[in-house]
Amino acid sequence: MSLYTEWRNLSDNHESQEAEVKFWEEYLKAEASIYNELLNNKQEVIEGKVSELAAKYNVSVEYFMGFIDGISESLKEDITLETIEADSTIKLDIDFEKLYYNMVAVEAHWLYNLPGWEAILSADKRKELQKAYKTSKTVVKEDKVGRNDACPCGSGKKYKKCCGK
Repeated sequence: MSLYTEWRNLSDNHESQEAEVKFWEEYLKAEASIYNELLNNKQEVIEGKVSELAAKYNVSVEYFMGFIDGISESLKEDITLETIEADSTIKLDIDFEKLYYNMVAVEAHWLYNLPGWEAILSADKRKELQKAYKTSKTVVKEDKVGRNDACPCGSGKKYKKCCGK
């Protein structure tokens, strides 16, 4: 079984609601700790064996796989999660702007409000990324063509006599 499958089993299968809440509290605390260290050290590239990196950040290999799963969409190069094992050597090249945007998108305020962001992205850049996310979720209605308006196809006829039939 791949490390990714182990992570999915660990994160998805819980005996009770309490066990699930406890699991996520513990995991999110570990994840915040990893991100805090990355941001404070301005570490753009993480590389090494998964097991060694997990030990470096004081988490289990399954939790570190969860971290990789979470950050995978914010990397400069794609990685195949299913092929990663504890003894695999990985290289995670982080795009900090994309990472911040994705944290805002999943509403991970405990991560995008970490103080380490101040040294990496300016306050204006962070506001700009937050605004870009909010704008991407805004639905804009297009102007409706009225029955008696000119047809948008360019025929010169009224819409009701052309494409609106």
